Amino acid sequence: MLQHVLLSSSRAVTYSAAAERLQKLVAARAQKGADRDAIDQRIWELFGEDWAVMFTDLSGFSRGVEKFGITHFLQIIFESLRIFAPHIEEHGGVLLKVEGDSMMVLFREAKSALACAIAMQRAAREYNKDRSPEEQILLCVGLGHGRMLRIGEMDVYGAEVNGASKLGEDLAGAWEILVTDGFKKAVGETALAKFKKAKEAPAGVNGAHKAVWE
Repeated sequence: MLQHVLLSSSRAVTYSAAAERLQKLVAARAQKGADRDAIDQRIWELFGEDWAVMFTDLSGFSRGVEKFGITHFLQIIFESLRIFAPHIEEHGGVLLKVEGDSMMVLFREAKSALACAIAMQRAAREYNKDRSPEEQILLCVGLGHGRMLRIGEMDVYGAEVNGASKLGEDLAGAWEILVTDGFKKAVGETALAKFKKAKEAPAGVNGAHKAVWE
């Protein structure tokens, strides 16, 4: 219990210190006559890191809430976390946020993120066997990779973050894994999946692709 409290407190201090430092730098950047290039360089030196980022969403969630009620879909959310969490841990993912039916996860390696996304889709497919349509978990995934600003244990910012979020939460359909062009390049040649160019790409990224994994 004490270890959990100490860990939680440590994370809170780390995040608060990082967020406060960033806030001061951004405030200085807003001042008239500020050397924005120098401040930007400092921000990236302090917080810039290379990550693969995953955003997930559950297809049909909003429409289903209207029909079956929020408590039914709280069950779906809890069940999705239960079946996906082991795969995230197995593939070295760091679960940063859970907001409603969406998750944000970081990975050091793009291939690990792709392997995890495929494992999660397969887990959802297995879970859905013999379940009624309203109880099925229909997973949508968006993946990005590149330089981003990581602020403590809570937030990341960057074009690849925005792109992955748009792909996973808005553009991907059930069972789909959509990736940014940056993510595809980071993965390179792999037996995990083939990539097919997507019809639409989010603003801020060079292109998007659908991972064909089966």
